[in-house]
Amino acid sequence: MTMLDPGSLTLLVTGATSGIGLATARRFAGAGARVVAVGRRAERLAALKAEFGDLVHTLVLDVCDEAATFAAFSSLPAPFDAYNVVFANAGLALGLEPAHEARLADWKTMVDTNITGMLYTVRAALPAMVARKQGHLVFTGSIAGDYSYPGANVYGATKAFVKQFSLNVWADVAGSGVRVTNIEPGLTETEFSVVRFAGDQGRADSVYAGTEPMTGEDIAEQVFFACTLPRHVNINRIQSMASQQAFGPLVLKRNPV
Repeated sequence: MTMLDPGSLTLLVTGATSGIGLATARRFAGAGARVVAVGRRAERLAALKAEFGDLVHTLVLDVCDEAATFAAFSSLPAPFDAYNVVFANAGLALGLEPAHEARLADWKTMVDTNITGMLYTVRAALPAMVARKQGHLVFTGSIAGDYSYPGANVYGATKAFVKQFSLNVWADVAGSGVRVTNIEPGLTETEFSVVRFAGDQGRADSVYAGTEPMTGEDIAEQVFFACTLPRHVNINRIQSMASQQAFGPLVLKRNPV
């Protein structure tokens, strides 16, 4: 089996300033691919550009802004306008309260970012790959899209949407030369929990205490693997967990004796 030459790839990745997005940008650029790094934190994008030079083009952008997203993607300079891997990765979790105590503003932000911003990214980027008859659309899902846990109410629902949307898009583009993959990680230590707990580093650290979680680099390697397989092979979904994690038991609340 002959893997694709990474030098033939141009990756456009959202959420590229931390975690899985940053690790994926570095993995591809380190292998010789061009990278369009998209994110909101200009200083982190500048650091990535300084590390890899002409291989990286940066876009300071909030993908929740529809007009800005379409304008930015349609005005990319050559050769970055010929992207053939699009990683719709921007997303977040906020809070871990039960549904009846959750903050409505947190729910709205998760829907706006994990669903609406993702949809803008796909709709802005996908037509060009279909027209070129070559490309790969990758999503960041989560095991939370399959397995419920307390407090994951809207976050898990957004990732279930991402999973189903990825499969539906694959049904639309199969045979077009564009591939579609949903990456669905479990326990992964990035800034994810710090964001979820509004900057409470101690609480975030407690999530991973006593475990060896996956890292952003572990997930980036999965993205890189799927995208460098021969073009006649499509990986629909990659679901992974840390070795110390497995499926939780069904919840059973007993009546008081």
